[in-house]
Amino acid sequence: MITPAIESVVPREQIKQNNETHHPLGNSGMHIIEACSEEDISNVLAYANDHDKTVNVISGGTKQGYGGTMKQADILLSLAGYKGIVEHSVGDLTLTVRPGTTLKEISDQLAEKGQCIALDPSWPELATIGGIVAANDSGAKRLLYGSARDLVIGTRIVYPDGRVIRMGGKVVKNVAGYDMNKLFIGAMGTLGVMSEITLKLRPLPKYEALSLLHFPEGDEKKIHDVAKRMLDSMMEPVSLEVLTPSTAEKLTGKKLHTLAIAFEDQENAVRVQEKWVTEHLPAGARQTVLFEDEARKWWGQFRQLGPNGYNDSVHSLGLNGYKGGMYDTDPNASTENLSLNDSNNTTDDLYPDGYNNESTAASIQATVKIGSQPSDVLGILQKAEQLAVVHHISIDAHGGAGHGISRVYVYGRADDVIAYMKALRSEAENRHGYAVGTHLPFNLRKIFDVWGDKPAYFALLEGIKQTNDPKKILNRHRFVGGI
Repeated sequence: MITPAIESVVPREQIKQNNETHHPLGNSGMHIIEACSEEDISNVLAYANDHDKTVNVISGGTKQGYGGTMKQADILLSLAGYKGIVEHSVGDLTLTVRPGTTLKEISDQLAEKGQCIALDPSWPELATIGGIVAANDSGAKRLLYGSARDLVIGTRIVYPDGRVIRMGGKVVKNVAGYDMNKLFIGAMGTLGVMSEITLKLRPLPKYEALSLLHFPEGDEKKIHDVAKRMLDSMMEPVSLEVLTPSTAEKLTGKKLHTLAIAFEDQENAVRVQEKWVTEHLPAGARQTVLFEDEARKWWGQFRQLGPNGYNDSVHSLGLNGYKGGMYDTDPNASTENLSLNDSNNTTDDLYPDGYNNESTAASIQATVKIGSQPSDVLGILQKAEQLAVVHHISIDAHGGAGHGISRVYVYGRADDVIAYMKALRSEAENRHGYAVGTHLPFNLRKIFDVWGDKPAYFALLEGIKQTNDPKKILNRHRFVGGI
């Protein structure tokens, strides 16, 4: 039962019964507490720590299918309403922002000052900066700009026991001691909750262009040679993204292996680099060049590939009321009969007949992130296409020929999807890379370990978790090795 103690932590109107605890992506909670301030976050975590209650954290909800083998916690702490810019130092090119703010909201405000955050993850209209940083997310443009890990210079962290600490600073040249922010970036919220994030900014590019090179034969050597020549030159591409034919068809209308080369700079610099690309086209390749609004529109479509927790077709399995990161609950529902006593979270499976029953047969969407040597990207993408035929599923895929990160979006029957993901991981590991499932329904995550084998340094990760969260209340079983 909810006691007066929890009602003294946050106002009653911020506590809602979760009527949809059986969310197909898991990582849910028996009831929802909305945080409106850092004090709310601190008080909720302190309460949970004192009363041995587990806490899942959610904001935009786009990463609800990323990791996690505990269907629901006692508390689902929502940061969706804890948003806004805290401080924008225009002259220093830094920004401090609350975690529930979407990337688009941030970008729109920064654009008024001619600045931007050099991050381009999927679904920026929905993804919040807290989730992006917690997952160390990035997009095709990380080739030049890096990932979230490269842009964060400071954080305020609420520890699982409610303590609030600051790490890093609010200036770019902050070199005193170890950069402790790195512990929390990519840790999937298992070590603490970020209440503020300070990032370094860039001026908005004055001009941008996108050169799409289409290869009718899908010649791996030609595509690799173009990318290598570009990287060895004085050119500064923002992206060197390889698209599989099915992906290219959606984005360009041409069902051909395509290399997307982007430039962002002063107009003269961009046009000189575009001219260089045109002059160095390999035999047989075709070129399409997009400038400014057309290029931005193309990237907008590119970032909407794949599932995101909102458009996932598993929601067609009878989940009603879900509204992206939160649930459509009755705000007047009584909290008096809510139970917080079941910390084991043992509820019936959403699919009681197993993951391969009729209701899920054709409704599974998944995403696999693959890390490899950049020179292996095209080989991995071609293998991904071959395996898709073998396992009777369909895919869209793309990968960075300059940074080595590929993403494969998988659609098909549950058993076929699992078999495919295992085969794809094996291929990546044979090339000394890795494969992580960044989106998968909860029941399939119990079958397929999205993180793969424990790394050699797992004992270090486990030790850090034990130090920060000895009771394991926060995002339990969400990270590598079940941390």
